[in-house]
Amino acid sequence: MRSHSIAKRIALAAAAVVLLLAACVFIMWRSEIAAFMSIEQVRGRDDAHQDGSVYTMHVSGGFYLDDFVEQGGVSSDSELISFVTGKITKGLIPMEISESEIACSAFTAVTADGDRLFARNYDMDKTNTCIVYTDASPGRHASVSTVDLQFLGIDPESDMTGFMEKVNSLAAPYAPLDGVNDAGVSCAIFMSYQGAETVPTDQDTGKPDITSTTLLRLILDYADDLDEAVEIAQSYDLHDSAGTSYHYMVADSSGRSAILEYVAGTDATDNDGAARTLVVTYNDGDGHIGEREGAADYQWITNFIIQPGYYEDPAERKGYDRYEKLCEELGAAGGVVGDEAAAMDILASVGRRSWNNDDSNSCTVHSVVYNLTDRTAMWIPNEHYGDESAVFTLSASD
Repeated sequence: MRSHSIAKRIALAAAAVVLLLAACVFIMWRSEIAAFMSIEQVRGRDDAHQDGSVYTMHVSGGFYLDDFVEQGGVSSDSELISFVTGKITKGLIPMEISESEIACSAFTAVTADGDRLFARNYDMDKTNTCIVYTDASPGRHASVSTVDLQFLGIDPESDMTGFMEKVNSLAAPYAPLDGVNDAGVSCAIFMSYQGAETVPTDQDTGKPDITSTTLLRLILDYADDLDEAVEIAQSYDLHDSAGTSYHYMVADSSGRSAILEYVAGTDATDNDGAARTLVVTYNDGDGHIGEREGAADYQWITNFIIQPGYYEDPAERKGYDRYEKLCEELGAAGGVVGDEAAAMDILASVGRRSWNNDDSNSCTVHSVVYNLTDRTAMWIPNEHYGDESAVFTLSASD
């Protein structure tokens, strides 16, 4: 009987230890566990059409962004990886974040009912995509954004099924390509192909540091309006990722928008990323860009620097055919569209496979029309414009 009693006490003690460890794991990673468990595949892949899978994820908690700001940000992809690995997995599991060439189109518009829109195509190779929802917290906004999962080390040629792939996806809040927050502020990133061999912006003025997509993250979380979004960009030294250069577009529910570009000289001389300074071009102050731009209340952007005189050879402007197409489509109605579906039709007109264009990227991975008035979005994967089953309705407050 005595030996049986001892064995029982040992078993109970072992069970208590297991429960204690489980409780510690849950307390330490409760937000990460909730986000991990929320990952859901909402559309399957179709390799014949170059479709990756589409996932959603609801991120609980603050995902350490306040800590990111408090430490002064990061100045490189490797520093960002170190930060998210240390915070999210406590350094126990390595994670991956990288970026690549992002050739896209976007514009702002107003509906017939007066709603303000921000519309965007993301052009790239086949990939898996995640629609990421983040919660509001004191001083921070809720948001919905889109993430290309290959930038988190997830194979674009297969579904996300393994444990490690889902762990890597927990870094998604730090890699948004576009999004909108519950204050009606929207933003997106675009390749800008600057310098003789595409030189990344790499500022070094003593300000806190930020990388390409983390700039968008801070805007989505902390900006109440366009002015605050611009103030955030002005408060950091930008370090573009993946050895390339980008520019950005931001808009808010008032109808104001801005294009953020980091330049130094002309394209022929803009080969020192550290010498670049931020140039902000507002929709109501862009007459110096061109007559059409000055006459329009709306803005549009593709993949070249819009500053006048930047290019010695105008033929060097990447995506200029898309820029002209957007100008034509928007100008026909003075930047007024019937509704989100009508704005989506304009995005479809410059999709990768919908017309004869100059770009070599293989597909439009997603098209999204953010309604900045409603804080909602109409989201369609990979040019499935006529397929009602492919239309997702998103909300920044979900």
